Amino acid sequence: MLDITSLVRVHVEALIAEQHDMGVCDAIEEIERTAVPHNITQQNAALPATSRPDLGIFRARRGLSAMSAPHLPKVAGIEPALPAPAQTTDPRATPASAESASETTADDPSGVADLSTVDRIAAVQDRLAGWISDLSTLHDLTEQLARTRTLEDALRELLRAGAFLVGARRGLVVLAPQDGLGPETTVGLGLGHAEIGHIETVPRRALSYARILDGLPEPGAGDDAEARTEIAEPDIPGEKDLDPRLREVAARLGYAASYAVPLTAGPVGRLGAAVWLYDEPAEPGDRRRHLVGLYRAHAAEHLARLLELHRSRQAARTLREELLPSRLPRIPGVRLAVRHAAGPRGGGDWYDALPLPDGALGLAVGSVTGSGPSAVAAMGRLRASLRAYAVMEGEDPVAVLSDLELLMRLTEPARSATALFAFTEPPPGASGGPGGPPMPAGIGGPAPRKMVLAGAGHCPPLVLGDLRAEFVETSLSAPLGMLACWEAPSVEIEPACGETVILYSDGLLHRTGEPMDRAFARLHSAAAGVPRASRHDPEAVVDHIVRAMLPQGLDDPASEEDVVLLATYFEE
Repeated sequence: MLDITSLVRVHVEALIAEQHDMGVCDAIEEIERTAVPHNITQQNAALPATSRPDLGIFRARRGLSAMSAPHLPKVAGIEPALPAPAQTTDPRATPASAESASETTADDPSGVADLSTVDRIAAVQDRLAGWISDLSTLHDLTEQLARTRTLEDALRELLRAGAFLVGARRGLVVLAPQDGLGPETTVGLGLGHAEIGHIETVPRRALSYARILDGLPEPGAGDDAEARTEIAEPDIPGEKDLDPRLREVAARLGYAASYAVPLTAGPVGRLGAAVWLYDEPAEPGDRRRHLVGLYRAHAAEHLARLLELHRSRQAARTLREELLPSRLPRIPGVRLAVRHAAGPRGGGDWYDALPLPDGALGLAVGSVTGSGPSAVAAMGRLRASLRAYAVMEGEDPVAVLSDLELLMRLTEPARSATALFAFTEPPPGASGGPGGPPMPAGIGGPAPRKMVLAGAGHCPPLVLGDLRAEFVETSLSAPLGMLACWEAPSVEIEPACGETVILYSDGLLHRTGEPMDRAFARLHSAAAGVPRASRHDPEAVVDHIVRAMLPQGLDDPASEEDVVLLATYFEE
């Protein structure tokens, strides 16, 4: 399992190393090679103020470099908002200035050979400033990406930052790992589920991101490998070779161009593909393509780490769910409800409700020390053992927990566990149940059922009825595995018909972030606050307690605590 804290590391060294690809070192050498006259002070005096290098003010020479105009602003927010598609290059336009510039730079890559010494320095420094601004922008974007903690959040941040870099406003990313182990999902930016559904109605061979995922080259590109790295469709309405359904969907959703790139990282290989949509015919220039290429290289590595973490959590969650009851049993005269949530690392809290011979019912909650897959496995072994002991001698909860403690000392010497087991006798008069006491003439109705329970370091149950909300007084005892020999007296209670017995784990109390005495008081207040009309519905009871105790909900990624809440309602 991955170390979460390592995800916040920003690869500043790798970003700075990209200076070589962007030509920063060449620009510095250009400055050093420039021969500045000794009488530069006299020459500067005759220059306009906007061109004097000694005042730190230089005249920008537009067209000298694709990286110098316009510069991406440094974003810390991100500011400004995503640029409009109008800022991108229209692929249908071929200005003469671009052709002349290419001819000028053919023999002189720096593009400053025909300039004066001062202007050459100004031009090179202007290019340097643009490259530094680009590096700063990449640093800020990758830092924001590194703060994401879930796979979905990282995909949304990738879309947002990529749209900023390529000059688009909408897009989507398709996660489809090449190894086939999943998960597979689609996340949109400025696109709802219905709009993404419209795009998915286009034949797969006509979708640019689908061709990347399937490894298909551009039509007419042959086996050119570059055709698989990125696919630009700069003029969807005007391009006659595109699929008619694609043009129809694009017109309906209001986009006229797209730019798709693959996401590839590490041993996983291809993770998926991202595509950004433009409102008008447009195509990102070389500078924007270079920047988004640098960004997605780091983003893909971050996504690969989150993907591995997501898979580990999913595996632990699946294992834990398989080890817990898939459904609660149906017992005559009893209704059950449960709420369970595990921490992000997977914990060892468990619950059980099992029908016993002659119509009896066994209830259990417990917690194993530790977290992660090993704790989940230990929880499964402990719960299975308790079920076996409950079937054999469930009417004596103390004997059940004593046998469980002996098994733990022999097989799990490095662990301890808390547990509570309750044996509910069959209803009076039922087959195998005790005979009901004689009732006076004219008085009828069901008699209360007796419940015998024993606890080992676990929280006391709570009884809720129309006339009371109180904790059951249980004897204080150590958890299993803490003493050489565990034994504690059992407690008998008789919940009346219409009352609910609530069992829970200490994670419900710890998640409140309050001291234990105040957490117990808060639980008592939450149970007492259940509306009287809802006290005969165990589902409503557990939902009310969860809302009152955990305003952030059961699935709180910020909490490491497991939660178990099991309610047993005795029907009237």
